[in-house]
Amino acid sequence: MPAFALPGLPAGRPSWPSPRVLRTEVLSGLVVALALIPEAISFSIIAGVDPRVGLFASFTMAVTISIVGGRRAMISAATGAIALVVAPLTREHGLEYLVAAVLLGGALQVALGLAGVARLMRFLPRMVMVGFVNALAVLIFTAQLPYLFDVPWPVYPLCVAGLVVLVGLPRLTTVVPAPLVAIVLLTGFTVVAGVAVPTVGDQGALPDSLPVLGLPAVPATWETLQIIGPPAIAIALVGLIESLMTAKLVDDITETHSDKTRESWGQGVANIVTGLFGGMGGCAMIGQTMINVRVGARTRLSTFLAGAFLLVLVVAAGPVVAQIPMAALVGVMIMVAVGTFDWHSVRPATLRRLPKSENLVMLATVAVTVATHNLAYGVGVGVLVAMVLFARRVAHLVEVSGELSPDGGTRTYRVTGQLFFASSNDLVFRFDYAGDPHRVVVDLTAAHVWDASTVAALDAIVTRYAAHGTTVEIVGMNENSRQRHAALAGHLGGSH
Repeated sequence: MPAFALPGLPAGRPSWPSPRVLRTEVLSGLVVALALIPEAISFSIIAGVDPRVGLFASFTMAVTISIVGGRRAMISAATGAIALVVAPLTREHGLEYLVAAVLLGGALQVALGLAGVARLMRFLPRMVMVGFVNALAVLIFTAQLPYLFDVPWPVYPLCVAGLVVLVGLPRLTTVVPAPLVAIVLLTGFTVVAGVAVPTVGDQGALPDSLPVLGLPAVPATWETLQIIGPPAIAIALVGLIESLMTAKLVDDITETHSDKTRESWGQGVANIVTGLFGGMGGCAMIGQTMINVRVGARTRLSTFLAGAFLLVLVVAAGPVVAQIPMAALVGVMIMVAVGTFDWHSVRPATLRRLPKSENLVMLATVAVTVATHNLAYGVGVGVLVAMVLFARRVAHLVEVSGELSPDGGTRTYRVTGQLFFASSNDLVFRFDYAGDPHRVVVDLTAAHVWDASTVAALDAIVTRYAAHGTTVEIVGMNENSRQRHAALAGHLGGSH
């Protein structure tokens, strides 16, 4: 392999020293950095912290994940999902506790990543992921509403003008990010025209130096753990879900494979580094990653440069960034919300085509998330609802049919379907204990025994028949079912 080749990339892909690759990676990094500035500031405001906290987080997340991450060209930074999770903690306890929660959340991500949690993503139903994305969009949108009430009237035309640019410019050209153009135009207008509206500088101080390494000033007590524990778990779970979802999306677009396990613990390392530098934490960003990939980036260099360019821009241009009107950022975040929402999922034709259970899973995820402002709770409830509905659906697929032998001395029951706790609970009531002959055969050739509940149900059937003087023979079990039945039969108790 050449000295500068990137292992794992498709054959024929040029290495970094190639001028064409370098040009693409540098351009992608710069474009993403410019697009990150308004979103990082907006997410900082959502989280209730100074803009510098989100900007520093975006820098440290991008640079760190470019080294330790498992998905090349994916952008990680401060995100709306994490901002929404930590906002209540910041509001009630302050920045130091937020940073402590980020550190703990990162440690949990490392542990989960090393434990192989990435493999569990295949058990996350699609409609839970759709509900997660839709709920995220709703929460991002509603977080902008406070900046549209009790504000000077010029805020409204400025916000509308920003939306016009954000919607219209991409139809003409995509060379320059529309959010950047909208912010530059609205900032220039408010400064030149002397329009007095709330600005980024009103939300808090911007960085004028490099981030400083340190630990949060919180007491190392059980009470502190009780405060930061729940938000840390939410940071870990929400960050992993969004990052792994984004990694899978990039895999599909680029037709390449990524190391999801490495990405999982890599996100944890990035959050730990971010917390040590006083950042608000983050995860993979779907929107910025799509910008990076569509510009043509395919290596870690673009991710690293996005973070490096971001730091240079905000430290060098802090006074200019402070003049950005909040109306411009509100417009940007409204469009982020609109772009995040899966509109196809709520089209009447889609809702009619999908089973009601699928729609219910999505609605449950969205409703719980919006009600609690906690994406982890929403995903948890969504998965739980999906499991219950799936178990209910599968339970109804079990059939029991009986056939009497020609001599009338034996009745054979043929059981068909997947036997587990939900489907086997009423299995005991599908037999005619008093009316059957003295010999009964239960044929499980077309069934599978999955758990102890089913073994207990079979024990109960044998016990009830024995009370009527009937002998029961269970036949046809596959090897896995036979082993489970042999290990548990007669040892579960309560089989009467």
